[in-house]
Amino acid sequence: MLDILAIVVPVFLVVGAGYLAVWARLFADSAVDGLMVFTQKFAIPCLLFSAIATLDLGADFDLSLLVSYYTGSTISFFAGMLGARLIFRRPMIDSVVIGFCGLMANSVLLGLAIGESAYGIDSLGPNYAIIALHAPFCYLLGIITMEIVRAEAGGPRLATRVLKGIFSNALMIGIGLGFVVNLSGLPIPGVVDDALALMIRAALPAALFGLGGVLYRYKPEGDAGVIAMICAISLVLHPAIAFAMGSTIGNLSQGQLRAAVITAAMAPGVNTYIFADMYGAARRVVASSILIGTALTVLAASAWIWVLG
Repeated sequence: MLDILAIVVPVFLVVGAGYLAVWARLFADSAVDGLMVFTQKFAIPCLLFSAIATLDLGADFDLSLLVSYYTGSTISFFAGMLGARLIFRRPMIDSVVIGFCGLMANSVLLGLAIGESAYGIDSLGPNYAIIALHAPFCYLLGIITMEIVRAEAGGPRLATRVLKGIFSNALMIGIGLGFVVNLSGLPIPGVVDDALALMIRAALPAALFGLGGVLYRYKPEGDAGVIAMICAISLVLHPAIAFAMGSTIGNLSQGQLRAAVITAAMAPGVNTYIFADMYGAARRVVASSILIGTALTVLAASAWIWVLG
């Protein structure tokens, strides 16, 4: 188990360094915003573009892999929503936001970093296949459910909101362009590929450091019961479903099963707070769940890596 912790802990030491740097005022809060803009709108889209452009679509886009992961994701969404409503008596709008925390894991900043650290960069093909559908699937399900609950939008307006939420996302633009290059067979010029490589090397370390700075803003307050439920759904229920389906019905390879389970076992991502802020609901609970869930991911990811072998 100590060997597994040695794989996971360095990722969180970088996150912790960002947290402490902002806490000690060695790194300005405004600088965190700039760093996150660089990573999420430029460096990580370059990483995803390059990965999708060179991905073996026939080998990595396996339906069983996607069903194993996204079945767990969907069940986690409705479990969080119904739990918030039926157990904790939260308003329906709050409940949808709380469910969204179980739906949208931190698949990029934490999932890729831990997957690479545990199994190597060559193992990430299935991770990228999951990530390629992550934002479209999660935003589509979350926004449609929210708009049905609010009963304020329908038809063209709902479609516009969904499409804007998905395709204004820089990560989705990088993924989409990667598919264009992959499917068309267009070569990437050598100088462009070298420039991409420079951006990619900066992407995950800078993003993890910036994530630590962002987490400093989230004070651990709110409904402790709801926060505990979100963490249990994100770190236990979702990966357990992915593991059960992938190892039985899906009959996934070892690499695919690892990708599905480790990606599922990540804490809620920062996008869950963006979703909460967009609707003005459950922001304090979501912020606290991101902070506490990210800390608990050290143990949860280590445990799932041990289970996977």
